[in-house]
Amino acid sequence: MCGPTRAETIARNAHKRWRVCDDRRVRTGPTDTGGLFVGRRPGTAPVRYRSAPETANVRRRRADSVIASVLFSAMVALCLLCWGPIPIGCLWLGSRAQYLSGSVNLGIIVSFASAGTALYGSLTVLQRLDHAWVLVRRAAGHDQRKGTLARIFAATAGICVVAFSFWFLVILGPNDPNL
Repeated sequence: MCGPTRAETIARNAHKRWRVCDDRRVRTGPTDTGGLFVGRRPGTAPVRYRSAPETANVRRRRADSVIASVLFSAMVALCLLCWGPIPIGCLWLGSRAQYLSGSVNLGIIVSFASAGTALYGSLTVLQRLDHAWVLVRRAAGHDQRKGTLARIFAATAGICVVAFSFWFLVILGPNDPNL
């Protein structure tokens, strides 16, 4: 006989099939299959990271932590821009287009087109920054598996609601004759 039979090889390697998931139940739930399908659609598998990131020397981890902080601050600043200055700038562009052309319709079109382009572009940049932040955090020695963009976006929305409410109710005042 040359070597082990196919049945012996399968029996010997049976434990290797269950390394990814600890439980031995069938994985057919919507979160496991990417929807209401029996099998998983291509490209919808969850991202699996190594168990622990490799640790570098202390100076490199400190530098990566500083870079992660800079990326986090950039995400916060860009999210804050999405709630005020970007829409106001797009409205200003629309008003300039309306003033120069004399057409209100053109001003509205320019405002909406520039707002959509600017906000979509900033969200694209935010998504890339968030992915880079996860990678840099992992390089800094943290077991970071998910990004923080959703939490930053929600926090900046709350900050802007509080700031607008303070401006509207305290600074502008409820008795403003222009209202």
